[in-house]
Amino acid sequence: MKKILFLSLAILSIALMSFVNADVLNIGDALPKADVKMKDVSGKEITMEMAKKDNGLLVMFSCNTCPYVVKYQERAKEICDYALKMNYGVVVLNSNEAKRTDDDSFDEMKQYYKDQQYNWFYAVDANSTIADAFGANRTPECFLFDKNLKLAYHGAIDNNASGETADVRNHLRMAIDELSGGKDISVKTSKSVGCTIKRKG
Repeated sequence: MKKILFLSLAILSIALMSFVNADVLNIGDALPKADVKMKDVSGKEITMEMAKKDNGLLVMFSCNTCPYVVKYQERAKEICDYALKMNYGVVVLNSNEAKRTDDDSFDEMKQYYKDQQYNWFYAVDANSTIADAFGANRTPECFLFDKNLKLAYHGAIDNNASGETADVRNHLRMAIDELSGGKDISVKTSKSVGCTIKRKG
């Protein structure tokens, strides 16, 4: 019985490893794959380098149907609008390559973009290339880069994924404010809670 349990745990561990990328960017690391071309919902090809603005770049990994993405829809729109206002470029990436013929198809992304009234790029991360380079594993998961495209903040939008936190801390907005003000970011990393990115295979 113990052998069966041990074997089951080993198989589960291997399975989980196949869905989770352990090599996550560290604070201060340069933006990887900055010049990789990605298909935006407009039909045009974009790069993260193109999307950058004077103060930096916000990259958010998201999708169309994850329950956590749905919970965060309004907050995600608010923070992306705020980032643009503060002169940061914004790119939202859909890395769910295993669902590209389903809920996260390009056509479904275009409809989602329209429904949510996005005012920024929403692009396909083909083969989860960018997610792999970032070490991104969740939706939503945020990476804020400074004007030199060095990672300044990585993690959640806030600490309210469950909707039950009384004392909400808006991690990403505070990071944007502190970075824009030339201050040291007080919370540089936080735990992203959400659905796993659906990598192919």
